[in-house]
Amino acid sequence: MNWTHFGEKLTSRSGILELMDDLGKAMQSPGEKYMLGGGNPGVIPEMDQLWRRRMEEIMANGDEFERGLGNYDTPQGKERFLRAMANLLNREFNWKLGPENIGITNGSQTAFFILFNLLSGSMRPERGQTEGLTHGFGPSQEVVKKILLPFTPEYIGYADQGIGQDHFVSQRPVISYEGDHGFKYMVDFSRLDIPSDIGAICVSRPTNPTGNVLTDEEMSNLDQLAQGKDIPLLVDNAYGTPFPHMIYVPATPLWNDNIILGMSLSKIGLPSARTGIIIGNPKVIEAVTAVNAITSLSNGTIGQMILTPLVESGEILKVSKEIIQPFYQQRSNRAQEAMAHHLRGLPWRVHKSEGALFLWVWFDDPRIDTHHLYQRLKEQNVIIVPGKYFFFGLDNHTRQPDTWVHRNQCFRMNFAGDPTMVDRGLEIIGQEVRRMLSGT
Repeated sequence: MNWTHFGEKLTSRSGILELMDDLGKAMQSPGEKYMLGGGNPGVIPEMDQLWRRRMEEIMANGDEFERGLGNYDTPQGKERFLRAMANLLNREFNWKLGPENIGITNGSQTAFFILFNLLSGSMRPERGQTEGLTHGFGPSQEVVKKILLPFTPEYIGYADQGIGQDHFVSQRPVISYEGDHGFKYMVDFSRLDIPSDIGAICVSRPTNPTGNVLTDEEMSNLDQLAQGKDIPLLVDNAYGTPFPHMIYVPATPLWNDNIILGMSLSKIGLPSARTGIIIGNPKVIEAVTAVNAITSLSNGTIGQMILTPLVESGEILKVSKEIIQPFYQQRSNRAQEAMAHHLRGLPWRVHKSEGALFLWVWFDDPRIDTHHLYQRLKEQNVIIVPGKYFFFGLDNHTRQPDTWVHRNQCFRMNFAGDPTMVDRGLEIIGQEVRRMLSGT
């Protein structure tokens, strides 16, 4: 089949496709599985009970179930849910939101696909903004805008979402070393360049894959830089506060008319409901709504139906702080203890675990390539994600191939699963690394 450029881009062998394919194959293979690679949330019995309770309430409430499944919703989302979200955020953070500031998409992944392609790629130049972008503009000529990632590594799922080529520009972070085996990435503001072809700045907070949480100061600086360039700041808050509140350090949420905030129902335990939430100025929400109407007519309703009363009552905040956050922080601590045991004597470091459900491990030795490690581990049904997929955009920043060896020495692992499985997976990883270092 001869695909268009769009088809070639979305059907090529991407990091996210390789990961999902390997996860599926591993699940079908015989023997024990050590699934440390995906982003599936952990099984929390208290949350499962909450979702069952809500489904029973829906089923018992007249024809709510039939109306919810049997009718198209609006392409912006359910009015009651939009109003409930606006009220919740206003109460918690003193923001000034109305339903017009909130839109729903079929998952957070879809939300950022829409936003990236609204804000980057080919577009007509605005009057007075063509200088330095190209030469000899005519009325019909176009400019190409990009998304700036202030530092990498960043979320693997962004990498191939632009329908054109080279949508992302990124730069290396500053690395702060903490103790014998810890480190943390920080934005290198001394090198941060925002040229005129940048259409938006984007960060995830907490960051997937590293569990990094940008400080309030870093967020304020990025916001000021974005406003100074009259471009939006996109903040992926899929793991953040007020829900699911998978965040282990103090962090103040930030929103204003220039910030587009993305949220999700996946990590509170509803990944199959595919419900993404965008908070932005009304023009942004109108644009996202228009794309929804064209690409999917409307949004799925089941996630909004389940969550609406919990948002209205504030119960979602209580369970996020008292159930979800402690669950993941305990799992993180336990996985790090297992790591210290099984990797003892190896040249390893782990990024400071400040949020989300991943640990980001760095083997600082030229003999370790984590893509090679990934291939070896697959043979033993251990699935991790090699680091190279998370460092996209660096070549576009330097305008030449980036040779930073660090990006081939890291990997992401999910610590949310059964602790016994995580422990055994780390044991196998330690064994394989020792074999690689010994040349076997």
